[in-house]
Amino acid sequence: MAAAWEAGWADPRRLHAEGRRARRLLDEARSVLAQGLGVAPETLSFTPGGPTALRLGLEGLRYAARRTGARLVAATVEHSAILLPGRHAAAAAGDPGQFGPVPVDALGRVDLGAWAAALDSPGTAVAALQSANGEVGTRQPLAAAHEECRRRGIPLLVDATAGLGRDATPESYDVLVGDARSFAGPPGIGLLVLPPRTRWRLPGPPTEVEGGRVDIEPVLPLALGAAEAWAQTVAARDADARAARALVDTIRAAAAAIPDTEVVGDPLDRLPHVVTCSFLLADGEALVTELDRRGIAVASGSACTSSTLEPSHVLAAMGALTHGNIRVTLPLESVSPQRTDDVAALVAALPDAVAAVRAQLQAR
Repeated sequence: MAAAWEAGWADPRRLHAEGRRARRLLDEARSVLAQGLGVAPETLSFTPGGPTALRLGLEGLRYAARRTGARLVAATVEHSAILLPGRHAAAAAGDPGQFGPVPVDALGRVDLGAWAAALDSPGTAVAALQSANGEVGTRQPLAAAHEECRRRGIPLLVDATAGLGRDATPESYDVLVGDARSFAGPPGIGLLVLPPRTRWRLPGPPTEVEGGRVDIEPVLPLALGAAEAWAQTVAARDADARAARALVDTIRAAAAAIPDTEVVGDPLDRLPHVVTCSFLLADGEALVTELDRRGIAVASGSACTSSTLEPSHVLAAMGALTHGNIRVTLPLESVSPQRTDDVAALVAALPDAVAAVRAQLQAR
């Protein structure tokens, strides 16, 4: 990336030597990522981050299907970049029926019967479903959900921002969205895949950027950083996933051994590197602070609302305890070679940290 600031500073749309060099570098980055995703390079666009890619994917599908209707169907555990626009559009239209939230089970998996019923509602134009949840790790039944959409001619937007590069790449979708941060790439690079079969168009005149799909030119060094991160990550993905899964199993077992604790999400059919635990009679913010005091960094709240400490809508949708939770997202071993030791430190500190926070709460 540092070298790219020198070599790729020019506008890749220009015909001078510097512009042609920048275009070549951008094309190389796109080709690496497209090949890894199993798509044609011309179907892949760079956006300023995963949430932006989700917004653009949704907006383009809805506008292209505007003669069919405006109703959006989405699972209740989706990213806020899907849920908030869906609710806002329905409220702005004065028609709550334009947004169809589909419930999930206690593991966070969408109810396929309710999914099919929601798709049957009049005016349904777009559906959105994540490949796996970035907070609890549970994978969604994408193939079955996409088949239900295909039967009805409804496009499916798949959000793979939680696991792209760390888990198998989704194959059942009409629009695919990812974020370079999920595979240790730099922030500020989202991936938007639009196959030729998909009807997609943004309102207003098309731009000259990224095939008319984006209005902000991609930052070339970030695109190159994403391509390099993908190449390095995918080369070791299977081995890294096995090691990460074993470490998460260790965390799950250690948390489950603490009284009045719920380890949420599917224990088996899940992302290999994500785990959330909820502790009764504890405060999530206090737990984050207590563990941070011991040199251990974890998160709390919801993973898809800018890591705020607001109660998690994902846990609420699952019927799980929404307060007193911590979320661990294991980095790649190449990024954090000491992650096995870090997990051991977390496991050792967790019982005392929970006990200390519970004691503080009871003393109030």
